Amino acid sequence: MVLALFVLATVLLLGLIHPTTAATSSVSSPAAPPTTVPSTRPTTTTTTTPKAPSHVPVLVANASGVAGAAAAITNQLQVAGWTVVAPVNASARVPTSHVYYVAGQQAAAQSAAAALHLPASSVAPYTTAAPVSTIGTAEVLVVLGPDLAATVGPTTTIASGN
Repeated sequence: MVLALFVLATVLLLGLIHPTTAATSSVSSPAAPPTTVPSTRPTTTTTTTPKAPSHVPVLVANASGVAGAAAAITNQLQVAGWTVVAPVNASARVPTSHVYYVAGQQAAAQSAAAALHLPASSVAPYTTAAPVSTIGTAEVLVVLGPDLAATVGPTTTIASGN
């Protein structure tokens, strides 16, 4: 019996020294609003700032069959402040234009699509299925289809058939 009283006294004493959440919450009145205790652990947030258009290299690949269209679109992007690389011909024709992006450049690709008046649905992650052999240092690829080539109008200068 002395042992049982000792254990009970120890449990009660420990309860007073180290109160539990349940014991603390039973003391508060039922009408009292819940209180928030700030976390003592520091929080870290990692954010990536999207590159400005002038720092995102863009490659335009002509998949429209319209000579000079990629050069004209490349020029439009450059005038709008984008960093562009020399346009190329795509390895296959496509029915509509698409804008592809490498990891981390979705926002830039969406901006490029908007600048070219392409729908948001035309933006997709870059894969090797895109009709170009390589994108080199480009981080955004515009595959120019007949829909976008039609907005260029007749070209008087043809640079490498692009």
